Amino acid sequence: MKFEDLLLEIGGFGRFQILILFILCLPRINLPMHFLLHNFLAATPSHRCAIPHQEAFVNLTVEEVLLISIPREPDGTFRSCEMFSQPQFQLLLNSSLQPENDSIIQPCQHGWVYDRSQFTSTISTQWDLVCKQRGLNQATATFFFIGVTMGAVVFGYLSDRFGRKAMLLLSLVCSVVFGMLSAASVSYSMLAITRTLTGVALSGVSLIVLPLGMEWVDIQHRTVTGILTSIFWSIGNMLLAMVAYLVREWHWLLVAVTGPCLLSIVCLWWVPESARWLIANGKVKQAHGHLLRCARMNGRKDFAVSPEEDTPLIMHAQRIVLQWEYKKPGESYSYISLFRTPVLRKISLCSGAVWFGVAFSYYGMSMNLTGFGLNMYLSQFVFGIIEIPAKMIMYVLVNRVGRRQSQAWALILTGLCIGANVIIPKSFTSLRSVVAIIGKGFSEAAFTTVFLYTSELYPTVLRQNGMGYTSFVARLGGALAPLVFLLDEVWRSLPEVTYCGVAVCCGSVAFLLPETLNVRLPEGIEDIE
Repeated sequence: MKFEDLLLEIGGFGRFQILILFILCLPRINLPMHFLLHNFLAATPSHRCAIPHQEAFVNLTVEEVLLISIPREPDGTFRSCEMFSQPQFQLLLNSSLQPENDSIIQPCQHGWVYDRSQFTSTISTQWDLVCKQRGLNQATATFFFIGVTMGAVVFGYLSDRFGRKAMLLLSLVCSVVFGMLSAASVSYSMLAITRTLTGVALSGVSLIVLPLGMEWVDIQHRTVTGILTSIFWSIGNMLLAMVAYLVREWHWLLVAVTGPCLLSIVCLWWVPESARWLIANGKVKQAHGHLLRCARMNGRKDFAVSPEEDTPLIMHAQRIVLQWEYKKPGESYSYISLFRTPVLRKISLCSGAVWFGVAFSYYGMSMNLTGFGLNMYLSQFVFGIIEIPAKMIMYVLVNRVGRRQSQAWALILTGLCIGANVIIPKSFTSLRSVVAIIGKGFSEAAFTTVFLYTSELYPTVLRQNGMGYTSFVARLGGALAPLVFLLDEVWRSLPEVTYCGVAVCCGSVAFLLPETLNVRLPEGIEDIE
């Protein structure tokens, strides 16, 4: 007797599962609104050095004051980070003659003036995170993903130890608390700390939602479950564009994207603990109550009887406990267990590499909204829309071609699209936008597949540990992705070349993983080996 056999008897995909999946999709919407929030939270508008004592130039226009105070780039635009140490009045006679003596040029001394037409305020304008402080601006995304990385380890272990639902509730409550504290930040240090802790909390949501839903669904509907929950990520992507368009002040933007977590906390009341996890941990009576509820809601009246009776349902569950020998008395599992046996070790190393490549390239593209010639709000919205057909195509491919081939080629093609935009000239704005959108579709296809694929690779006793480990590696990729943009000071195209190379290499590693199409979810380490 396998758990899948029990699911088939009580209904493996009925009203009960649909209700659970719908509720679990609500926090899924909230995830991209935080994970990609850096695009708007830390946006850097056009800026220039502030010019002191402008009242002394009463006879000059604003343009003339800028002309004598700020040096210009070769294309005629004013520099963002430098100013003249003394007014250069001779430029009023011939503005094309820029001073050749660099000694009269200095960094901004009196702060900056920002273009407020697009953003009322961002953390860049709040704390002048521009020019030499530009690295701190990008680091806010890295701090967030460092938090997500730590949370992956913590919640991966805790959800295998204490259950999926309890840890999901804890992560949602912490997300609300730290999200609101982020919005109330009065210093950069406070923001960095609270965003890191928000990342830790949201990591639990990211990690638990899919496996909890998957463990209630039969084999035939696992793929549609993975695709369905993933579509709600794309909806969150599009909602982020609309919310950011409407809320241009960074404090209130944080409040707006954190608030929906409260709805998820309320709705979680109707989501049961994973019966698969309960049985695996010997808690048969609790599992029996949830299984009875499932049978009743799905119309399987043969099993809808009093839980006190010695029903076929509880007898099946007890038989499963006896046959699932992987949870022996006194035996416990940890992240080290992922590397103890040869086949599991290979799976862990390869899946870790794939997750790193998927996250690194995905966030590399998602955080470069202004690099493809579109308005940043439109880019965010289009990047969200393109993900939905990409998921639909992957739904067909993973069931026809298989998980392994779909995963590998989606990631490789993502890298090739990023590489293509290195070659295409900047003047071909439309072509670059099309290639970027196609690449974003492949990138999301790779992300959709890797969640589904990984949850099928690991056995029940190690599934959350496995998801925690791979999520940890992925978040390392997410943390490094925004910092790679700083490499453009070495060579303008170096960030794109880096994203391309990593995606192609990590995509090739996916060919080393086993195929899981139409294979039962492994229950113990013996099933893997």
